[in-house]
Amino acid sequence: MQAGNILLISPHAALREEIRAAAAAARLPPVALVASTIEELNDFAQVDAAGVIVVDIDATRREHLLALQRLMTRLAGRAPLIVLTESFDDAVGRWFLQIRVSDFLRKPVRPEDLLRACQKSMQPDGAAGDKQAQVLTFMPAAGGVGCTTLAVEAAMQLHQGAGAAGQTTCLIDLDFDNDACADFLDIEPRLDLRETGDAGERLDAQLMEVMLSRHSSGLALLAAPARPAEPNGIPPAAVGRLLEVAASRFDHLVIDLPRVWFPWTNDVLAGSDRIFVVTDMTVPGLRFARRLASGIGDRLGKPSAPRVIVNRFQTGLLFGGTLRKSDVERALGTAFAGPVANNYQVVREAIDRGVSLETVKPGNSVTTDLKRILFTAQAA
Repeated sequence: MQAGNILLISPHAALREEIRAAAAAARLPPVALVASTIEELNDFAQVDAAGVIVVDIDATRREHLLALQRLMTRLAGRAPLIVLTESFDDAVGRWFLQIRVSDFLRKPVRPEDLLRACQKSMQPDGAAGDKQAQVLTFMPAAGGVGCTTLAVEAAMQLHQGAGAAGQTTCLIDLDFDNDACADFLDIEPRLDLRETGDAGERLDAQLMEVMLSRHSSGLALLAAPARPAEPNGIPPAAVGRLLEVAASRFDHLVIDLPRVWFPWTNDVLAGSDRIFVVTDMTVPGLRFARRLASGIGDRLGKPSAPRVIVNRFQTGLLFGGTLRKSDVERALGTAFAGPVANNYQVVREAIDRGVSLETVKPGNSVTTDLKRILFTAQAA
């Protein structure tokens, strides 16, 4: 089989014929076909030569899932693997993401959609020099610490800098109980995860483009209308698919993460290049932020260890003494990313007008501090 060809492993003759015929009609290289279930697969010569592997499994059968895991271990990232399955629950969808399946589609699937997914997955990846979105995630240590303000301003600054270099930025609000990012930017949230399928399987670049909101500056926003009276039952697979499609579309993603820990939170953090825990200038806030950053670091490993931003930083009296920057540095240790000044007037005006802080006051102290943190971390 020629390099770059598609290998389809399926026990279903009708599916094999549909994919073979669709590839021929599209004048693609012939699809290699294996008439076997995944746990019965014993000839790996075609697997080792394939450019992309498509595996048709029954996600309700444990032996299929175990065989899929063995196959992923054998591939070790050498070739992308796409899963076809008729049904799966949230836990299985999350597991697909964890073992780094390239994509998963729910049957019945149009042959054209499957072939499109195969072609996309065979495009050069990061190991071959392809750009991957840089993901910055902001997470509050407590309510009301200004996390959304910093996430929005960070996205604005990255958008301006990246735009000059021909790159793109998207702000993603994952607090589905609150559409604060859209409110801060004074634009309408348009993301509707109910339209993307239970596991986000219907979401592609075209549908995502429809659900993007655009700020007057050109910054893209993915945010859903707030539904605070409804339970947040967003499946982890749907959130994972949302970020996957966004990462393939933009060069930079800035995520505003809610304080509450959801089943998908760990996956979002694991996929982030930089994580900032935002806290305020209080002793309890500093202590909890350090514990939170340390706990996340233990889960993810040191390369993904979060840094702590102390927002609304100012010196003043605390329990009869003065809380200085040196005290904050001792409290947070190496997790301290830096302080961001307290400038209520500029922040309030920016929020009321739906513009960046720089628009309100160029060179303001909040933006200056945030830039120092962002671009120092980026250079490191």
